[in-house]
Amino acid sequence: MDHTAHHHHSAHQAEHTGHGEGHAHGHGHGHGPASWGMAVKATLHCLTGCAIGEILGMVIGTALMWGNVQTMVLAIGLAFLFGYSFTLFAVLRAGLDFKSALKVALAADTVSIAVMELVDNAIIALTPGAMDAHLSEGLFWFALLGGFAVAFLITTPVNKWMIGRGKGHAVVHAYH
Repeated sequence: MDHTAHHHHSAHQAEHTGHGEGHAHGHGHGHGPASWGMAVKATLHCLTGCAIGEILGMVIGTALMWGNVQTMVLAIGLAFLFGYSFTLFAVLRAGLDFKSALKVALAADTVSIAVMELVDNAIIALTPGAMDAHLSEGLFWFALLGGFAVAFLITTPVNKWMIGRGKGHAVVHAYH
């Protein structure tokens, strides 16, 4: 989902007046089939925030010589923080007050981030030696990036399903 061009709700509606299904953004409003392209964009948006937060958490935990559990808790917490913040700042720029923007971000991203983090961290935990690998080792990056790739493949259909029901990233479209 491209959050670089934001419009107020009325501008968004006016932009699509007179169009049938499959608007300029490749989706219909409300319930109905969502495009794979829209699901991919929503998942990439989520993945970007999750990856930044998770990598930052791993770097901080490693630098502080924390154990695996503490480092993963920090990484997951930062993944949620960065994942939510991307949507939060986008809808704040569109004119929502902070409380409303926070509600939109939580509604838009919670399931997507949770699925992504569950899958990604399960891949890391199940990859032999990955939990003990250091940032300078290929195994660490292979497990982390492989986990992101698998998480993307699993989260995209989840996002497509949610968007098609007017949930998840579909709620963000009213604000840009």
